[in-house]
Amino acid sequence: MDIITWFQESVLSSTMMMVFLIAVIGYAVGRIRICGLDLGTAGILLVALVFGHFGVVIPKEIQDLGLICFVTSVGFIAGPKFFRNFKANAKSYVLLGLLVIITGALTCVAIIKIFGIPTDISVGMMTGALTSTPGLAAAIEATTDAASVGYGIAYPFGVIGVVLFVQLMPRILKTDMAAERAQFSAVASVEVKETKKKLIDIDDMGFFPFALAVVLGIILAKIVIPLPGGGEFSLGTSGGPLLAGLVLGHFGHIGPVNLKVEKRILETMREFGLAMFLLGAGCGAGAGFVEILKEQGVMLFIYGALMTILPMFVGYFFAAKVLKLSVLNSLGSICGGMTSTPALGTLIRVAGTDDVASAYAATYPVALVMVVLASQFIGILF
Repeated sequence: MDIITWFQESVLSSTMMMVFLIAVIGYAVGRIRICGLDLGTAGILLVALVFGHFGVVIPKEIQDLGLICFVTSVGFIAGPKFFRNFKANAKSYVLLGLLVIITGALTCVAIIKIFGIPTDISVGMMTGALTSTPGLAAAIEATTDAASVGYGIAYPFGVIGVVLFVQLMPRILKTDMAAERAQFSAVASVEVKETKKKLIDIDDMGFFPFALAVVLGIILAKIVIPLPGGGEFSLGTSGGPLLAGLVLGHFGHIGPVNLKVEKRILETMREFGLAMFLLGAGCGAGAGFVEILKEQGVMLFIYGALMTILPMFVGYFFAAKVLKLSVLNSLGSICGGMTSTPALGTLIRVAGTDDVASAYAATYPVALVMVVLASQFIGILF
């Protein structure tokens, strides 16, 4: 056996080797700055697309593990301030979540009617543009498996577009980040009352409460709610752990048992989860990506990009000009409205505060429900 054959069969065929090789290259690519912008962790997605195109497959369990780690960490971090922030801006978050998805849905319908793109591919592109896997499942159920083709075309720009958007807007608006952080923290602030009773730590690192949130979140994710027209809705792998993390992060303890996790641990788990999620999603979307574009035409990529761009700009304008939300609150809400996990990671880095996660967590559930409903209704009616 020559060295090249050995390398291909023993090294490149190793899943663990591929996972960390893509991560190494992806972080390096994400570090490249062009006109002051960079992809950050989302650079992993770009590299994973290339690896996926050449046949590298990452097990779905790694992607799911990453997503669970990310959203659970976000829930714990946002939990202490989430409910007060939601109470102060509840109507704004609901309206914004509705508007973003409705804009995406109307763009999808327009593309079907004006350009004659098949409904199944168009609805799939909408779910890809909004990076919504639950939406894709609903689209396939309401149309055909060809919806996954549209999803694969629109998904890469759906991720990268929002990542770039949350970096560009503060620069375009010449945002004073220090002032924005102070304003956002003032709205989301919460008095932390230290309990006099000493709490019991099950483990020093805080993995017990983290694992508990994951277990409860997966249980919540399995609950299926029937929808009109024979469809169904569930929180899924993203929504269930997020909600569980929010609740446990908010209360901080159950009786004498401490449920707090150190922030440094949560930040590590959040970054690890995001990297693993992008690895899996990128390799999955990269398989057949070029062939799909050759077969269906490059214009489909442009249509998918429109389904990402229009909802973002319409949503941001509405949030900033009509709802009068701050820049960071608006961008956090846009990340939630676009159901964009990678963009939230970028926004936290750009903003320099984890508080933006509460705006994401407040808008995300509304958008999640709406994209599932929109996928089903468009699939049935058009």
